[in-house]
Amino acid sequence: MANPGQALAGNADGNFFVDNTCIDCDLCRQIAPTVFIEDDGYSVVRTQPQDRSEIHRASQALVACPTGSIGTRDKIDLGEATRSYPELIHDNVYFCGFASRHSFGAKSYFIVHPEGNILVDSPRFASALVQKFEQLGGIKTMFLTHRDDVADHEKFHRHFGCERVIHRDESGPIEAERHLTGSRPVGLASDVTAIPTPGHTRGHVVLLYKDEFLFTGDHLAWSDHYEHLIAFRRHNWYSWPETIRSMARLIDYRFEWVLPGHGRRAHFKAEEMRRQMSDCVQWMSGVA
Repeated sequence: MANPGQALAGNADGNFFVDNTCIDCDLCRQIAPTVFIEDDGYSVVRTQPQDRSEIHRASQALVACPTGSIGTRDKIDLGEATRSYPELIHDNVYFCGFASRHSFGAKSYFIVHPEGNILVDSPRFASALVQKFEQLGGIKTMFLTHRDDVADHEKFHRHFGCERVIHRDESGPIEAERHLTGSRPVGLASDVTAIPTPGHTRGHVVLLYKDEFLFTGDHLAWSDHYEHLIAFRRHNWYSWPETIRSMARLIDYRFEWVLPGHGRRAHFKAEEMRRQMSDCVQWMSGVA
């Protein structure tokens, strides 16, 4: 729970605040960009929310915060914000909220699928979220893009009996019921394909759904700073040249959404996304 006595000096005066336990995961700034801003390695409240919509978005950020670093000086009702997760992105794809400190605030996603629902990476095992998953039909498969974002996977597995899928080169001490191997794409359902993308880590894998949604873990994201798609050079734990090769292979796939664990999501028509991917690879090739 956020401590008003540890509130950061950069917060605007008012009810909402961020304290010094913030880890600068950027999640609150993505959820409520009119309220939160980056300030010297932290998030702070830039402008206090004014209308109902802004208060709701700020409350959603508070609920989703992995470290409980966002608070209010006066008690507010968080029920609506809590019930808003998982939040629909498009079609039958949802953003889970309830990020975990164990995955540094990485985003996770939920696909309502006729062959069995899929959880992409692990959020916090929060009772409100678990109940919503149950109402939506449970979880058949938990797809783990890589070792960094597994968070509460064991709790979800025990509760739902879901099959955990991760690449064998990535698993290490992480228990899973299915291990992918090699570098070739693997079908997990009629319209779901796991695509190995080694680079950020040795066994990193992305997930393609309906040739429309690409769940990219820590491999690919949109950057507002660069104003194009990027990979994370500073946080590359295995091989940058391999990351570039993995990225280049994705140009041949069709998709319109990039839904990352870290970084911002992107949405373009397929032709424009292909151009964006080509530009990304060219940019990566010039990054030392």
